[in-house]
Amino acid sequence: MDIYPAIDLKGGKCVRLSQGQFSQITTYSEDPLKMAKRWKAEGAQRLHIVDLDGARKGSPDPTNLEVLRQIVRQVGLPVQFGGGVRNGEVVERMLRLGVERVVVGTTAATEEKLIEGLFTVYGEKIAVGVDARDGMVAIQAWQMQVNEPALSFIARMVKLGAKRFVFTDISKDGMLDGVNLEAIRNAAQAAQGRPLIASGGVTTMRDIEALLLLRQQHPNVEGAIIGKALYAGTLSLPEVIARVKAG
Repeated sequence: MDIYPAIDLKGGKCVRLSQGQFSQITTYSEDPLKMAKRWKAEGAQRLHIVDLDGARKGSPDPTNLEVLRQIVRQVGLPVQFGGGVRNGEVVERMLRLGVERVVVGTTAATEEKLIEGLFTVYGEKIAVGVDARDGMVAIQAWQMQVNEPALSFIARMVKLGAKRFVFTDISKDGMLDGVNLEAIRNAAQAAQGRPLIASGGVTTMRDIEALLLLRQQHPNVEGAIIGKALYAGTLSLPEVIARVKAG
């Protein structure tokens, strides 16, 4: 199972939100590049980076983009990036910058023809961000909700050609109270074998154990994103990586 330390960018700083609420923000580092280097030193094989400002306004934030560029160039780890990716031009820009995979959420939910075209052109370079609140799809930095169940959305994306999903239970994100295993299981089933990366609520080794067990039942649960737990110290990245490697 792949482990993705999360670096959420706002105003060029490394922050975490609680349930996606911009009113509930904690700054963990003024230097996201330093954090990225720390996670690499602790054994990270890849990173998950989100431009929160970009997600909110609908286009990449220049300050956060410069931080992303520095991380890609200086850290040397594969980066999965999302936030403000609303068209093919931005996807192309991110890939040229050196990002390995681009996460598209809002556009996938609202622009069917556009996302289908992105799947055709970029294939494995695109992951669909499925952000669920009370089982329904949330978009635009989780500030809006559309009238589509997350599981139906996943099934629709599969038909359009989606290769991979990043599934987040918003109610769990940043709350340090454990993963919603049932929601992840249902999402993995809806993905029909396409790889799915779980996000939201990974707090302790108990959650890691639960995800590893779930992966035995649903091998397409290929990874987990860990954010606040690493910054708050409820999980140790080297310990997580060692446990995952042990199988």
